[in-house]
Amino acid sequence: MKILYLADVVGKPGRMMVKHHLKNIREKFDIDLVIINAENASHGFGITVKNSKELFSLGIDMMTGGNHSWDKKDILPLLETEPILRPINYPSSAPGSGVGILSVGSEKLAVINALGHFTMPMVDNPFTIVVKEVDRLKEQGFKNIFIDFHAEATSEKRALMAMLKGKVSAICGSHTHIGTDDLEINEGTFYVTDVGLTGCRDGVIGMDKKEPMQRFLTSISSKFDVPNSCKKLLQGVIFELDDGKCIDAFKIKAYDFEEVKISQKAFLE
Repeated sequence: MKILYLADVVGKPGRMMVKHHLKNIREKFDIDLVIINAENASHGFGITVKNSKELFSLGIDMMTGGNHSWDKKDILPLLETEPILRPINYPSSAPGSGVGILSVGSEKLAVINALGHFTMPMVDNPFTIVVKEVDRLKEQGFKNIFIDFHAEATSEKRALMAMLKGKVSAICGSHTHIGTDDLEINEGTFYVTDVGLTGCRDGVIGMDKKEPMQRFLTSISSKFDVPNSCKKLLQGVIFELDDGKCIDAFKIKAYDFEEVKISQKAFLE
């Protein structure tokens, strides 16, 4: 089972990169499943019904969320009916689910979406909840388990890896929009602290640079905005699973509409 994970897809520029590259990526790397973090897919804040349908039509199998999962209220009913996850450690009374199941023939992949603590909204403890959920899934016979940990702090992501290596197939960090180079496969678990950004690469975390610069210079906040025109980047990871273990993983990258290339292989511990 070979999985492509893209994060974070930010605004129209990010959707444009997915539209341009996804078909070729699936064919070139023989991809079975595509998962994207789409919590910034609609102008940088949440995702609309219209944009979710657009992305699903391109060949996306599942979308994960984060602290912006609730920004576009028209999407809330779809959290109950479509393969769109929100973090598992939001209150149980919130719509949707933090766990989803995908199938490739007779094989199944369980996907867990979790939200970190540092700088994030008030949520339940992601570590106790995710560890418990992994145990539950394994008791049900799931071997292939993937976690999208949407967190600001690198320490939180590394700690989750320390807790679950050898127990899950892959842990990929999202949220910072800054890709890290610490890809590793340890005891059959693939890990990367942050996959990075699919969207504008010449601003600040996919946004127009004017507002962040003003905030840092004056401490006066204003609305972040996704530029209409920018230089674009696609960042993702591809990992291959066999009997619940990751046997190969690498990062892919594309600038604008140039060819997608492998940019880094995972280090085998």
